[in-house]
Amino acid sequence: MINVLFADDHEMVRIGVTSYLSAQPDIKVIAEADDGEKAVELALELRPDIILMDLVMKDMDGIEATKLIMEQWPNAKIIIVTSFLDDEKVYPALEAGATSYMLKTSKAEEIAKAIRATYQGQTVLEPEVTGKIMNRMRTPQVELHEQLTEREKEILLLLTQGKTNQEIADELFISLKTVKVHVSNLLGKLEVQDRTQAVIYAFKHHLVE
Repeated sequence: MINVLFADDHEMVRIGVTSYLSAQPDIKVIAEADDGEKAVELALELRPDIILMDLVMKDMDGIEATKLIMEQWPNAKIIIVTSFLDDEKVYPALEAGATSYMLKTSKAEEIAKAIRATYQGQTVLEPEVTGKIMNRMRTPQVELHEQLTEREKEILLLLTQGKTNQEIADELFISLKTVKVHVSNLLGKLEVQDRTQAVIYAFKHHLVE
């Protein structure tokens, strides 16, 4: 018997899927959760064979819940069941440790098959998800700093020299407000939290002569 924990914040979805799965001779839904925190709690307490995880839930989303479960229980087998196919959901979910990725538009029979396959150690991905992964593998990865504009690169260089926003504004003959906008943009593109991290990034990637 494959014991399943189903986490989804829509009661009707849980009722429908649980009803179908409970009718299967080899699958049993042993618990349900309507938010990520409860999913983590039940997963670690009950250690089900399979966890069906919705992505968008109140309090804690499925990505964070998946990450927390995998950190404390690396052998967990999690199947994402969601309505979302955008990159901001697919890749973080898989990187968090999800084994399989299904859509809510899938037939209940397909979800049952995915449960059995994942239980056997296989990875089941929607064709669209497989396509995304293949495209990403074929696409050369761009260094974060390559996204910077010439002006942002110029300001990053001045940051490595320890200059303040006002000093940068004076040197480039632009307003202080404009400097702040550029600094904010370059921090975002480099995926760093502050100026210090930006400077460290610049030296680490040999952007400073």
